[in-house]
Amino acid sequence: MSRITRLGVALILGLAFLMASPAQASPAQAALVHAADARTAAVRVLRYDASRAAEFRSAVDQAAQIWNSSVSNVRLVAGSPADFVVLADNGWPRAQPTSLGRGTVWMGRQATAEGHNPLRIATHEIGHILGLPDRRTGRCTDLMSGASAGTSCTNPYPNAAEKAEVQQNFAGFAPAIDFGEIYVDSPERVAS
Repeated sequence: MSRITRLGVALILGLAFLMASPAQASPAQAALVHAADARTAAVRVLRYDASRAAEFRSAVDQAAQIWNSSVSNVRLVAGSPADFVVLADNGWPRAQPTSLGRGTVWMGRQATAEGHNPLRIATHEIGHILGLPDRRTGRCTDLMSGASAGTSCTNPYPNAAEKAEVQQNFAGFAPAIDFGEIYVDSPERVAS
């Protein structure tokens, strides 16, 4: 066996031993394993600018905190330069993700005038920025059901499947949305 082959085998066996018995690893070996684990569990920080969200600013900040407590590999923080911008207007709420974690959210006053909850709207629209599509299930437990859950639904929390999907999106899986499309969840688009 050549010297290079012997070194390769020794390296592979050493790594196998390290993975099989981490309690017996030296401090240097344990540090290497910890550093590798930290890289795979890296948190992506997304900055958002809600300075033009007008009366919805508080709802946007609360929605960011809900997402921060719901997923572990992405963190939303107010700041600039912004990855996504949140604006207030008189239309229907909508989002245009341009890539994962980037885009524009419009907090439309039309939905709140009709009785929809601003915090649920903000969390839902940010869900699009995080790679989630509309799913008009009509269930209040589904954040991405949007307006199909009705005005009595005030639940702003993603369910377990929605949380897992965002985790997967930021772990490198392809999101189930089309970047560049504007996602509008108006009553006219809700399936009956």
